[in-house]
Amino acid sequence: MTILQTDRLTLRPLVPDDAEAYVAMRFHPEVARWLPPAREADPLAAAQGTIGRFAEAWRDEGYSPWGVFQDGRLIGHAGLNYVPEFEATEVLWALHPDAWGRGYATEVAKAALGFGFETVGLDLIFAITMEDNTASQAVMKRIGLSYKKRVEYKGFKDVVWFDVDRAAYEESTRIAAR
Repeated sequence: MTILQTDRLTLRPLVPDDAEAYVAMRFHPEVARWLPPAREADPLAAAQGTIGRFAEAWRDEGYSPWGVFQDGRLIGHAGLNYVPEFEATEVLWALHPDAWGRGYATEVAKAALGFGFETVGLDLIFAITMEDNTASQAVMKRIGLSYKKRVEYKGFKDVVWFDVDRAAYEESTRIAAR
């Protein structure tokens, strides 16, 4: 399991001791409205289940979402997630509303893209969100993803799909380095 450090944040795999802090972020009403319903009705049990699934993905895939920490405090999750329904890997993020509007989503999503293309060796990374989640779509555009299509996912019909392939990512990285 990999730990990344960005300019302002630490991305590390979540552990069982993070469950209560994760509940405070994941089940905050302003966050939960953008995420699929939890598998468990009890928020703590759902958080523990999610942390367990993330740990399994680290073991099986070599990547998974990280906990996002600012000065040691959990403020969200972000990273890569293999989605069997699409047979592809998504970049995702969810942050507590106290952390919104500070560029953290862009910062962690860029780190996750770099990890996915440069370390894991993925050929394509996508992101999805509901059509009316314009804040997430703005992050997708800032990190170099382009709108491709509409999809259905976990009962949501108004889902937009953005993606970037390895060649486009490498080209944007070369341009940014100039």
